[in-house]
Amino acid sequence: MKSFNAFRYNKTMYKKYNNFIKLILSYNKIHKITGAKTKDEVLWHIKDSLAPFEQIELKDIKKVLDIGSGAGFPALVLAIEYPDIEFFLVEPLQKRVAFLYLIKSTYNLQNVTIISKRVEEIDSFKVDLITSRAVTKVGDLLKLAKNFLYEGVELLLYKGENVYQELKKANIKNYNIIDKNDRIYLRIKL
Repeated sequence: MKSFNAFRYNKTMYKKYNNFIKLILSYNKIHKITGAKTKDEVLWHIKDSLAPFEQIELKDIKKVLDIGSGAGFPALVLAIEYPDIEFFLVEPLQKRVAFLYLIKSTYNLQNVTIISKRVEEIDSFKVDLITSRAVTKVGDLLKLAKNFLYEGVELLLYKGENVYQELKKANIKNYNIIDKNDRIYLRIKL
């Protein structure tokens, strides 16, 4: 786990996400939906979800598709922060889907639609941004999401240090890297 101190501690953020942190820790004891076991670790994941948006503006983004939503990182966090953007959370595992619904209900997130399927099973619709955090390699993700890869769509992938090998193998040329706090955020514009 990366150092929690890599991010500035923010009491306002902690208050805003206090219920999220409590619910994820409680739910996680039984269902094991994330590796985070302490409130600081959950807060680190929340801050990781938000970190690239210190440099990325979402002013033209209306719809976001999150592939492999898991415990809600980054999509639920982004849905809380950006209530005017519509988020589609794709997660096939039912124990995670149940948790996503719990958070959606707790925070009354009218801007969230949860899709309990694999992304390749979903009928195509147009989105402005695709997010994914630690789901699979870049090339594999592009294959899975092919029905959503319209001209102009942007991808924001939360990656680790292997991203450069993944980009080379997938033959991706039009990308931008945000390297921050031992995390790599990969932006691909189609």
